[in-house]
Amino acid sequence: MAEYAGKKRVMFVCHGNICRSPMAEFLMKHLASQAGLADRMVVNSSATSTEEIYGGVGNPVYPPAQAELNARGIPHTPRQAVQLKRSDYEKYDVIAVMDSANYRNACRILGGDPEGKVKKLMDFTARKGDVADPWY
Repeated sequence: MAEYAGKKRVMFVCHGNICRSPMAEFLMKHLASQAGLADRMVVNSSATSTEEIYGGVGNPVYPPAQAELNARGIPHTPRQAVQLKRSDYEKYDVIAVMDSANYRNACRILGGDPEGKVKKLMDFTARKGDVADPWY
């Protein structure tokens, strides 16, 4: 964890890690870069399910999500879906989930949330609630 030392560490989590959570990851990286804070943050994303991971290889970001990032001028790099791991709890300061189901599943994977790190993303805004899943 030496590479994380002294940095604010944020993990965004959704169901499959192909649309909502990677979009949040890339947006946060973009905002941090614009604010001159990119070197002070570690930002990643993951899934609560393995539905987008086959034989250990994750699917790329959903093309409509990539198009949305492009339309807004938000840089992004190729990435593959990965699943949240129990060890991520110690690595991250905030684990921002997209909805109530992700919250329950993340807490199950992480073995609970004794430090109160798992939060719904929208709880950081004036509009509480879930981030709708664009897949459905």
